[in-house]
Amino acid sequence: MQYLLLLYDNEQRAEGYGDEEMAQWFAVTEEMEKAGVVRGGEALQPTTTATTLRMNGKTVVTMDGPFAETKEQLGGFYLIEANDIDEAVAWAKKMPHVPHGGSVEIRPVMKFD
Repeated sequence: MQYLLLLYDNEQRAEGYGDEEMAQWFAVTEEMEKAGVVRGGEALQPTTTATTLRMNGKTVVTMDGPFAETKEQLGGFYLIEANDIDEAVAWAKKMPHVPHGGSVEIRPVMKFD
């Protein structure tokens, strides 16, 4: 089954990742690639580059920035293949930002026949 690991962190803290923390990110990415679980993933540009689209009556409105102000922002994601939620959780626990207050939302990918 595929799971999306959505990586949330304080954007200001993430902008200051040093060489040591970046090395941890590269290491966990390499570990997942060697295990054959990675199906995709990317880091995202800051929320200041986001555009949100919604309907206002019958009109489509776009606005700069993310939908909501939060302490944590979506900074990237991994799409992984895992046998079950427990395996997906095990990979999520390896994300270097978690001990520093970041979080990982784990979502099963819906498959349509």
